[in-house]
Amino acid sequence: MAMKWILVVLIGGVTPMQTDLQFDKLSDCLSAEEQLRNTYADAYEAWDKLAATNIERRRDYRKAREFQERRLANTGTCIPHAGTDQPVAMTPKSGEQPAGTASPQPAPR
Repeated sequence: MAMKWILVVLIGGVTPMQTDLQFDKLSDCLSAEEQLRNTYADAYEAWDKLAATNIERRRDYRKAREFQERRLANTGTCIPHAGTDQPVAMTPKSGEQPAGTASPQPAPR
């Protein structure tokens, strides 16, 4: 049985969120990981340009920027998979919420 690779997104750089993306070659998975990273970087850059022109007070801009950095701090990683049709079980560590459930976010001011 051939080894497969699965792209997993780490929400906030910590909490794993499995995607349905499977790859036969590690190089293909790493390319998808790089594309994911570039997409988040592009989204942050677009937000930053918009925020820089629309947020008047520097202090508010700095707070909004820090929040946006955390919000887009998602990374991808490739993990090996046996190549079966069985889903990969990801068990959260104690104290963590299962992936897919969002923590309540404070309302922006």
